[in-house]
Amino acid sequence: MKLVAAQNLNAELTALTKKRLDGEFEVEFLAGADDGRRVRLLEEAEVLLAMNFRRDIRAEELSHLDNVRLIQITLAGADIIPYDRLRPEITICSNGGVFSESIAEHSIGMMLALARNFLPLHRGLSEGIFDQKTPHKMLSGSTMGIIGFGGIGKKTAELARAFGMKIMAINSSGMTDRNVDFIGKLDDLDKVLRQSDFLLLSVGLNRKTRGLIGKRELDTMKPDAVLINVARGDLIDERSLYEHLKSHPFFKAGIESWWIEPFNHPRFEIHFPFFELDNVLGSPHNSFLTDGAYAVALDRALDNVLRFAHGEPLRNIQRREDYI
Repeated sequence: MKLVAAQNLNAELTALTKKRLDGEFEVEFLAGADDGRRVRLLEEAEVLLAMNFRRDIRAEELSHLDNVRLIQITLAGADIIPYDRLRPEITICSNGGVFSESIAEHSIGMMLALARNFLPLHRGLSEGIFDQKTPHKMLSGSTMGIIGFGGIGKKTAELARAFGMKIMAINSSGMTDRNVDFIGKLDDLDKVLRQSDFLLLSVGLNRKTRGLIGKRELDTMKPDAVLINVARGDLIDERSLYEHLKSHPFFKAGIESWWIEPFNHPRFEIHFPFFELDNVLGSPHNSFLTDGAYAVALDRALDNVLRFAHGEPLRNIQRREDYI
């Protein structure tokens, strides 16, 4: 069986791939191949390993994947795959949950920074303002809503529990074996929005969740709520969020995932002056990046590839109907 790695791997990750798949796959790499060899490798591939599919596979190369049976993505999100241009027989798996611990810590860090007014108070001190009157928001005793109770949501909930927070979660099934105060489906979104002091968006982007949070949803939330988005920018309507933040100075937002950023576009771009607001904290979609993160992600993706080779159940199979 032939596996073609489309993503550009360094020497360490190349060695890891060869070692994990030794004896199971003939492994080839697209990196450095000329156009003709790229086409030949893609035509022969039965398993395709990619990170950012849009960058790793050129649009004109999609027609050469006639023998591919599995596409394994090494990152958690699988929303930029051109499902409508791929044969329906191809199984597509993401790497969901691989960075859960790191992103959960980042989420709690953003919550604390916003709740404790770190940025405006720091700026005030730099201007000689010693503000001892601005009150802080407590995590303890507060309610945390989690939209998308997968790996990231569950890990963040564990940390939030340590702060004494109540947990209201939403997932696709409306069921969980985790310790939560409420579990529901997207139909219960308004209930969670109304009761949440802190709201985490950690749900995948698909046709059901695109634009999930707009003006109506923001108006449903508490006027001093804290919204954290570590998933995808397009879950939120950009204009609605900016206008809500500007008109509700006690409402705060931590934005880790942006609408136009290098992950899915060639540039970073915002259409409203978010960074002029004191109630916004941003980070450049790097919450997953810790020492050894790429090796951990690749190793887990390769584990799923080996499951495929052995005929075992696969993790994180993507449903085309969620995207097309």
